[in-house]
Amino acid sequence: MVGKLYLFPSPLGDNEPREVIPGPVLDRMLEIRTFVVEEVRTARRFLSRAGLKGHIGELSFHELNEHTQPKEVEALAALFENGQDVGLITEAGLPAVADPGALLVALCHRRGIEVVPFTGPSSLMLALMASGLDGQSFAFCGYLPAKTDERRSAIRTVEKRSSQLHQTQLFIETPYRNDSLMADLLASCREDTRLCIAADLTLPTATIRTRTVREWKKAPLAIGKRPCVFLLLAK
Repeated sequence: MVGKLYLFPSPLGDNEPREVIPGPVLDRMLEIRTFVVEEVRTARRFLSRAGLKGHIGELSFHELNEHTQPKEVEALAALFENGQDVGLITEAGLPAVADPGALLVALCHRRGIEVVPFTGPSSLMLALMASGLDGQSFAFCGYLPAKTDERRSAIRTVEKRSSQLHQTQLFIETPYRNDSLMADLLASCREDTRLCIAADLTLPTATIRTRTVREWKKAPLAIGKRPCVFLLLAK
């Protein structure tokens, strides 16, 4: 017998877990004793707030992040032996979406291990819902290049694709580069392109604004080091 892999969402910020994650999902999570996580410290804190305070020492944690080697990923298959269920938790939002946990999900499919996803906050979907941009056709571009010249070239490519396909383009950035990305967007995009900034989603400090590039230039926004999703739709 082998166990199952459960994909558990986590809050996008400093929320109380039950504010943003369905109760039945949390209840099932509290029954799991083995977790694969991106970072043990934050996973311990999340599980403690979710209802396992005082029981964290009874849990087994295994890290899976950008530093994990392929052989280490393959070794995680042993966790499912003897019918043991395993929970996958990312740092924020849905696991395996723009997240190294996708490697474990792929491993489970190769090994015939059942994968069970649970609902919870998704910054990408929440941003798209609230943007007013095209929700019928959209694409997630992940991270754009870090270097200014390469990033501006990528922005023009994304804008061209959006215009040709009439498709909303979503992308994210490391928080400390949010403002430099915003500056490059305003410098690179056509003035009638619509741009949505969705930062601190689900938090009291949430900011969700959609304007044309022309309007953003007149009233620029300092995003700061907040988790943010950028959405673009060009004519």
